Amino acid sequence: MSEAAEYAPYALPGDAIQEPPVSLWAALRKIGPGIILAGSIVGSGELLLTTALGAKHGFVFLWLILFSCVIKVFVQTELGRYAISSGKPTLGAINELPGPRLGAHWIVWCWLIMMLTTISQLGAMTGTVGQSLHLAFPNVSASIEDSLVGGWPSLAELIRDRPELPWAVLTCLTAMGLLWSGSYRRIELVTTVLVVGLTFITLTATCLLPATKYPIPWSQVAEGLIPVQVAQALTFAVPVLGITAAFSAFGITGVGASELFYYPYWCLEKGYARYTGRCEPDPAWERRARGWIRVMHLDAWVSMIVFTISTVAFYFMGAAVLHPQKLYPEGTKMIDTLSRMFVDTFGGWTQIVFLIGAGAVLFKTLYISSAGNSRLLADFLSLGGFVRYARSEQRAAMIRRFSLSIPVIALILCFIFPDPRKLVTVGGFAQGLMLPLISGVTVFFRYRRTDRRITPGLLLDILLWIAFVLISCVAMYAAQDQIGKWMTPPAVAK
Repeated sequence: MSEAAEYAPYALPGDAIQEPPVSLWAALRKIGPGIILAGSIVGSGELLLTTALGAKHGFVFLWLILFSCVIKVFVQTELGRYAISSGKPTLGAINELPGPRLGAHWIVWCWLIMMLTTISQLGAMTGTVGQSLHLAFPNVSASIEDSLVGGWPSLAELIRDRPELPWAVLTCLTAMGLLWSGSYRRIELVTTVLVVGLTFITLTATCLLPATKYPIPWSQVAEGLIPVQVAQALTFAVPVLGITAAFSAFGITGVGASELFYYPYWCLEKGYARYTGRCEPDPAWERRARGWIRVMHLDAWVSMIVFTISTVAFYFMGAAVLHPQKLYPEGTKMIDTLSRMFVDTFGGWTQIVFLIGAGAVLFKTLYISSAGNSRLLADFLSLGGFVRYARSEQRAAMIRRFSLSIPVIALILCFIFPDPRKLVTVGGFAQGLMLPLISGVTVFFRYRRTDRRITPGLLLDILLWIAFVLISCVAMYAAQDQIGKWMTPPAVAK
């Protein structure tokens, strides 16, 4: 077992063993890691990037959104399978792979680079929460500005130009408070309530579109599922100008690279590995492992249904309402533009509902992403040889420190970059590039590290390989396109 696993609260003591549930209802009561993942997924990518993609290009990329939501789950479940059977968290397992290392394995360093890039998404979330709450309660920032005019004129001018900033500061402080005293159980509870509420509201709004002046154009939906270009060129419809945004959406919608790294941690904290016990030749271990892996699969697919419904609903709202009006959410007016999906369709009374809901959605993702990243960062320091944890309490203290630091970094990014969409795009592109790597690692675990007694069947193996190949192809296509743009002189760039 890796050092990360030894000091982490994922030990496999014999007295923690539990038999897996035998009924569907009992198994449903044991799910949770996937719901936390859905809480992380249904956030900046869906509300900001997916909706903006629909607003800009209509239903052209509907196939990509559905593909992104479904295909990566096969990688997610295999990572969960290995975590349950080994008791090792993601970075600890990767650090045991053969290959070059600088303290930690080179793939662990790649994760760090991706993580630092994706923190830009948290800056976007902080800023858009501020936008939402300012639009909902505009008098608050005005009052703060008036109180600062006499003693702090430069600060008052800043708030006048960007009135969302006081709310962004409050968002940061609230996240820090919850993360400091938080636990897995609290994260699961808060996430479940918010995810269920958000999914219900967004799905209801989408289902009501046919009764409004922005009905769903089903012919365009059909073209988005089976584009004309498939018959013409055997390729999906990928407009040249939209390739970067589309690839960012592929990286961030559904289970992104960050969530694939998170998921084994949440499975371990839920207790699936402890309930299974340490791997032994005893047939009882195999029975328990297969039982808890079935629970994990149920957890993953329930969460997939939830976040796919939410993601598609957001995309439909953007494509059906904003696209015909040529409204494209960007800059400091992003949330105001997004609110038009509800205001223009159902009336002005829905704006306050949307604004508060959008703020809650984005705060939830900031909260969960900070919790997940803080756990991986604490393990990275140990794997890289920067610190040593003699006791699990020391690792827990490091997690709390990172939990305080990450929202502060997000707040700083919010101050520096006023356009949230650009921050989300940067993070999404980095996740897209990381997807083939973590998928390849998963394939290696499947064939070289997972206990042979609990390997998946032929169908799941085939789907895992399809996921790996397609994810890699999409990543290489988009990366080649983007590198070509960077290398093209501005005078001749199209």
